[in-house]
Amino acid sequence: MAKKSMIQREIKRSKTVARYAAKRSELKEIIRSPKFSDDEKQVALDKLHKMPRDASPVRMRNRCAITGRPHGYYRKFGLGRNKLRESAMKGEIPGLSKASW
Repeated sequence: MAKKSMIQREIKRSKTVARYAAKRSELKEIIRSPKFSDDEKQVALDKLHKMPRDASPVRMRNRCAITGRPHGYYRKFGLGRNKLRESAMKGEIPGLSKASW
């Protein structure tokens, strides 16, 4: 089980990313677009740099929905490897079974 503080920090980050997503995309579009002048691009870049660091989606970390474990995460199921195996053995995940040949 991950520390509660780490799980809460990740939840806070995801809320921050959601709050600033529209503003970040507008600024990044201005920076990328060739129709804006260099001065406008520089102003947009400065505004982007002044945003909180946690507003960047790159800083988010995938964690297991049950334990909060950051490593051994399976994106398709949203679980860490340990809980995925337990759930599969109990038959809680439809269509997933242990391989045997």
